[in-house]
Amino acid sequence: MEKMSEKAALAKRVTLVVLLAGLAVTRLEAIKHPAMLDPNITSDKCLECHSDLAKGKTVHTAMSKGCLTCHEVRVSKDATHVKLITPTVTGLCFTCHKDKDPSNLTGRIHPPQVRDCLKCHDPHKSDNPSLLLQPTSGGPTENLCLTCHDVGVHVAKGGSRHPALDDGCDTCHTMHKSGDPNQDEFAYHLTKAVPQLCLDCHDPKDEKLRAAHHGQPFESANCIQCHDARQSNSPHLMQAFLHSPFESKDCDDCHQPAKDGKVVLVQKDVKSTCVMCHEEQAKQIASAKVPHPGAQDDCTVCHNPHGGQTPGFLQPNPVAACLACHSEQAEEFKKKHLHKPASDLGCATCHEPHGGDNAHLLRTKSVNALCLECHGPDASPQKVGDHDLVAIFDGKVKMPENFFKKVPTLPLKYGLGHPVENHPVSDVVNPRTKELIHMDCLTCHQPHSGNEPGMLVKDQKNDMQFCSTCHVDGLDLTDVRVGGK
Repeated sequence: MEKMSEKAALAKRVTLVVLLAGLAVTRLEAIKHPAMLDPNITSDKCLECHSDLAKGKTVHTAMSKGCLTCHEVRVSKDATHVKLITPTVTGLCFTCHKDKDPSNLTGRIHPPQVRDCLKCHDPHKSDNPSLLLQPTSGGPTENLCLTCHDVGVHVAKGGSRHPALDDGCDTCHTMHKSGDPNQDEFAYHLTKAVPQLCLDCHDPKDEKLRAAHHGQPFESANCIQCHDARQSNSPHLMQAFLHSPFESKDCDDCHQPAKDGKVVLVQKDVKSTCVMCHEEQAKQIASAKVPHPGAQDDCTVCHNPHGGQTPGFLQPNPVAACLACHSEQAEEFKKKHLHKPASDLGCATCHEPHGGDNAHLLRTKSVNALCLECHGPDASPQKVGDHDLVAIFDGKVKMPENFFKKVPTLPLKYGLGHPVENHPVSDVVNPRTKELIHMDCLTCHQPHSGNEPGMLVKDQKNDMQFCSTCHVDGLDLTDVRVGGK
């Protein structure tokens, strides 16, 4: 009997190890059970060995429906195999949790929700709410969220950390919340929108808080335009980039004392107040050969007057600031493959936001000069200050230093070399007709996004069929007909 119990215990341990190892992969294969099972096995029989999977502060409701709700037992002459009833873990979870299925959702989704529910959840039982593997509070070894995120862990000397982190990440966040990524509530999976979320803890009538804001009304402001809600290298959770009068606490440079709970500026309107210092931008807006209609409005339509997460203090962020008006480009960003300078850094990476001299407000006269600023063999971003930033376009555009680690550099020489050796990327003479063929990066690529890798025009695939658009006769590369003509 003792030997039998030892064998049973060993079988139980082996089964659990193999099952969990199987669950760890994205696509699951049936695993061999260490013992032969009856084809008509019931959950009661499973629990004779696996009873611990049904005991915990939180038990998966599927357990009450029986093991065969999720698992399938296959018995052959020589072996028993156990597998999930679906090919993937996520596919199984979404058969019940349809409201969590990314294919039914829009906007920003927490990445583990797309790839593997078991990154965060135990499939059977847990001592934590929502079957989480660990609590959402505590230090790096206890907090589940800190297995991926390092928020609040490495705070610079003289910096600040939000005390709410100690109460647990779920104090402010709900991970399965998704929606418009241009709204902070959904971009950061917040339990509610700002400032309502902040006002749950911070009383706007508190005298110390009012004094810190120099008596200006702040209860309806977007708190995270000025403050980083997690950690900061500066005191009071200040954002990384601050407007100089705000940073130096010279509020009266722009503000008069508030009246009847409303902001009163030192000039008659917002633009007049901004122009007191930003005369250069005002001249650019007024004299641009190609004006930007959006720049004719008040500066605070696009810019936060106090600070932000990026240079220029665009609000709510450098991408959404533009897409609020440019709905056509917003639709383009729904495609599968996005051009990162546009989708992540902002439209002003390539376009002059205050007006310029070039078509489409591009920062350079030619399309190729624009693209090769990042992708050219001579691209040389310059280090800027102490913010881990680099600058391009003669210092006009600043971006994260690590951005260029992922930027592909084209091996061009004398205007040749992409997509294959000796292929031209700019205007070239047709060797047959001696006519000049106009060519630039947009001859083959879309500038913002595409549904296929490479963002080729008309969402075409990167194959020989695409090349035949111009090279109709694949055996004679001198037979070039742009667009097939």
